[in-house]
Amino acid sequence: MTPLLDVPTIEQELSAIERELQRRHREFMKRSLVDFTRHTFQDYEVNWHHQIVAAALDRVLAGLCRRLMILMPPQNGKSELVSRRFPAYAFGKNPDLRIIACSYDDEWAQSLSRDVQKIMASQEYVQLFPLTRLAEARDLERRTQGQFDVVGRRGYYVASGIMGSITGRTADIGIIDDPVRNRADAESETYRERTWDQYVSAFTTRQFGSGGSIILCCTRWHEDDLAGRLLDLMSKNPAADQWEIISLPAIAEVEEVHRHVGEALWPSKYSLEELHRRRAGMGEYEWASLFQQRPAPEGGGLFKREWFRFVDAVPTVARRVRGWDTASTPGAGDWTCGVKVAEARGLFFVEDVTRGQWGPGAVDAIIKQTAEMDGRGCAQREEKEGGSAGVAVVAARTKTLAGVDYAGVSITGSKVTRARPFRAQLEAGNAFLIRSEWNEAYIKELCSFPTGKHDDQVDATSCAFNAVLLEPAAVYAAPTGIGEGRSYWQGPR
Repeated sequence: MTPLLDVPTIEQELSAIERELQRRHREFMKRSLVDFTRHTFQDYEVNWHHQIVAAALDRVLAGLCRRLMILMPPQNGKSELVSRRFPAYAFGKNPDLRIIACSYDDEWAQSLSRDVQKIMASQEYVQLFPLTRLAEARDLERRTQGQFDVVGRRGYYVASGIMGSITGRTADIGIIDDPVRNRADAESETYRERTWDQYVSAFTTRQFGSGGSIILCCTRWHEDDLAGRLLDLMSKNPAADQWEIISLPAIAEVEEVHRHVGEALWPSKYSLEELHRRRAGMGEYEWASLFQQRPAPEGGGLFKREWFRFVDAVPTVARRVRGWDTASTPGAGDWTCGVKVAEARGLFFVEDVTRGQWGPGAVDAIIKQTAEMDGRGCAQREEKEGGSAGVAVVAARTKTLAGVDYAGVSITGSKVTRARPFRAQLEAGNAFLIRSEWNEAYIKELCSFPTGKHDDQVDATSCAFNAVLLEPAAVYAAPTGIGEGRSYWQGPR
């Protein structure tokens, strides 16, 4: 007798079809970072720029891109993709990966690490990658500090501030997310130098083998920030790391594949009207760097090129001061700069700029020689750094300049605050430059301030101008007749 066939019921067939659809759906959600993000973040709004960033990160994971730089305005989704979803997705695809992730400080880096762990512990993640599991509860302390291991595999994740210690750890993928916290850090040359040193001496040495990859995602703050230095190095040296660059300004400045000039990056979240309101509220130099990813806007910063007017000579002078901003690093370091400012009849004139990269001994000689050429009618003022070192420098310089009206000026307020009085007179049409070969370099630096790479001419100008403005006129008893009878206003250059 032939046995009856075991025919599945309709319910069983439907259940099998549903399981197969779910399996295919899971495979679909695993095929790319943007699909994974949609699956693990149900409310995620995908704009075209997210797809571009996600596709580039997919290339990093596939070994097709070893250096990726992503430049975007704040709050436009870069950290969500780069620092939260990408590490979790990468571990799902390859549990043996070793990832080091850095940001501007330990607290933020550890916060991002906890977000990665939450994603990996979620039901949606486990559905896609059931074999990728976080370390056991005994490792909770390490996990709260930003470090975790993948159970049963070689993979691990280490989070640290950019200035933190990652000694002893190697990485297949290194992530740097916003190495600069704020404007104060961005304007600090000390911070920029420390960031660069940490990148060169610690972060890049963590790479494992020839296949290690680095991802830098950030908002631009300064011409000389980490991204700026890497871009400058790449342009000058073909042997340096060559980066794939994704730069996404808030408002398009050139025709792009996905938008025209003048269109917003993410209009459903930040409309053009909203972006223009922000631009008006923050000023041009903040807008250009933070939102347009091009720090040091020419003619768009604190100073504007059209404000500079030129004369051939100075009328009778009531007072003259040369302000000094000194540096002791020769070669590629900071510049030592002396700017001479004269005041006459309520108008101000930048007469001369002395600038160079000299060692400590040469700086003393240059200042003495310049003071002798300026004559006794011109006071010499120098920005005095805080602490005993600044006191010692001024004391030594006073001996060197015996017989010269020399003094150290204590620094108060930010560089921008100190530059504002001169800026106000320049904008009002009360300040002029004497025509000379130094004009262009001087104007270019002032127009790029405060996001430009150098600010020595700005600081020296502030030192001189504020002394002219604030110190008693009797201090600057200049000889009479200087410049008398000569035209001092001959219109713009």
